[in-house]
Amino acid sequence: MTDNVKIMTIVRDTPLQNPLVVVLAYDGLCTFEFGVAVEVFGLPRTEMGDNWYRFAVAGIEPGHLRATGGIRLAVDGGLDLLARAGTIIVPGWRGADEAVPPKLCEALRTAHSRGARIMSICSGVFVLAASGLLNGLQASTHWRYTEILQQRYPEIQVMPDVLYIDNGSVLTSAGSAAGIDLSLHLVRRDYGQAAANSVARRLVVPPHRVGGQAQFIEQPVPVAYESKRLSPLFDYLQTHLACEHSVASLAAFTGMSPRTFLRRFSAATGTTPARWLLNMRLTRCRDLLEGSTLSVDEIAERVGFGSAATLRHHFRTRLSTTPAAYRKTFTSGNEKLITSHETT
Repeated sequence: MTDNVKIMTIVRDTPLQNPLVVVLAYDGLCTFEFGVAVEVFGLPRTEMGDNWYRFAVAGIEPGHLRATGGIRLAVDGGLDLLARAGTIIVPGWRGADEAVPPKLCEALRTAHSRGARIMSICSGVFVLAASGLLNGLQASTHWRYTEILQQRYPEIQVMPDVLYIDNGSVLTSAGSAAGIDLSLHLVRRDYGQAAANSVARRLVVPPHRVGGQAQFIEQPVPVAYESKRLSPLFDYLQTHLACEHSVASLAAFTGMSPRTFLRRFSAATGTTPARWLLNMRLTRCRDLLEGSTLSVDEIAERVGFGSAATLRHHFRTRLSTTPAAYRKTFTSGNEKLITSHETT
């Protein structure tokens, strides 16, 4: 089905109050997590205009620091940079059993008390936990660390099945790659959907993923041959989400028997056709809630849920919120809506 859907690009009337993002560096730095912060917040993006993030690296220890892989890192300053930051990122930590320096904890608490946002990626949650910033809050980390984090910090509600948690001024992500999800979420929160989509395209990743960590644990590695063979089906489903689909109809589309189709679909995606379609429908639903004027009933029909009640059920089950609350989160604040059109 082809429709003309009004899409609204969200543009801030006023610049982000404090666009300086400071990422911590430490001896034994987690290279991937640090790279995520640099890639999302540290690259110059002329297409975003003059109000994009500013970026600096703060070393928690003096001198050149070693990172995983033998890299040596020169930084822009020390913990004094945290006093100027609007957002502070903790890109992993040396290990769950490694002590967090008291001076770092104090600097984070001070920065947070004056209004800075503090964000952790993967094991960086142990730094936030040691500083006390997560007391009484929900938190996410890599599935390998959830039990030990809960045991050591019982005052934190550890959520083992989510990719990231936004508590407003304190944010945590699950495994390393979930740091990309959280970073894009923060871009979307600060600059709107169009900006997050633009950054995601540069990264060649989805603007947001639906689901928890469980789907990535002990999951079969996708088979390249199967993915290539099924790519016409994936393209078809993306543009026909509103249609009804069955295993029989999808198998017929690919020219396979239902049994062969299910086996090869699972090999290519690590999930079932029903779950894959649900994820795609929820993703499209989020896009339309963030950037269109369509009602919840209209969105439910366009993405294939059929009714608003069904849409709300899946939204609560998978995202722990309602469509109305989600839309309010991403269309509120000092923003203006510029209407354009998108063909889907």
